[in-house]
Amino acid sequence: MSVVLIVEDELLELEFLKSIVVEELLPTDKVVTCESGIQAVKAAKQYRPNIIVMDILIPEMDGLQALQEIRKFLPQACVIILSACSDFFYAQTAIRLRVQEYLLKPIKPAVFKQVFRDLLATVAPCQVQDDEELMEKTPDQIYCIEKSLQYIHDNFKQKLPLQLVASKVFLNPQYFSRIFKKEVGVTYIDYVNKLKIEYACKLLETTDYPAYRISSECGFTDPSYFNRVFVQQMNMTPKAYRRKQLCDSEDKG
Repeated sequence: MSVVLIVEDELLELEFLKSIVVEELLPTDKVVTCESGIQAVKAAKQYRPNIIVMDILIPEMDGLQALQEIRKFLPQACVIILSACSDFFYAQTAIRLRVQEYLLKPIKPAVFKQVFRDLLATVAPCQVQDDEELMEKTPDQIYCIEKSLQYIHDNFKQKLPLQLVASKVFLNPQYFSRIFKKEVGVTYIDYVNKLKIEYACKLLETTDYPAYRISSECGFTDPSYFNRVFVQQMNMTPKAYRRKQLCDSEDKG
């Protein structure tokens, strides 16, 4: 999960920045806002943001002073500094505080959006590693996987997107996908499709349903996709599978 801290004392500017940031984040990510340097330090301690958007000219403690305090406990956070002036001292201090971007006001929406998007992309790989390390230390990991497997087995006959199952165990979908592959040994979609095709085989053996109905009974919304998945797993079409089962039954009889 990404946490973004926006520090800006001008309300309109704050709303402008927040609206762009929210557009680029996932629903599980968090945006925290504040209006002064002291509030920024407190918020950073409480929420541990991995991205900080910081105006320089803010009340109580300017943005660079606040960042200096924040760097003591969040040395790896990515920072975008906003400034209304191009004073070399500010830029020099920002470099010393390892600021990733230094933007001059007024900021064009397209420019800020691109800068934030690029920064978010660089944060993502580190976030993945942090999440994995955290989960290794979490005793609930096995419980989450077991609970998700139970839900899958109870509901695989209907459309079952990964996002839905992840929500049942209160995990970010991307994160859930990674730990599922790690613990179960196959991807989520391969696991669910295996259950669906096993059930399809049973229906082909015990009913005279046409392939399109079996596709629907197994939770596929597209019969042609069902056919492709079936061939991938069984090395034959559903029709060929049914014919083979009938021939095998006759030979045994």
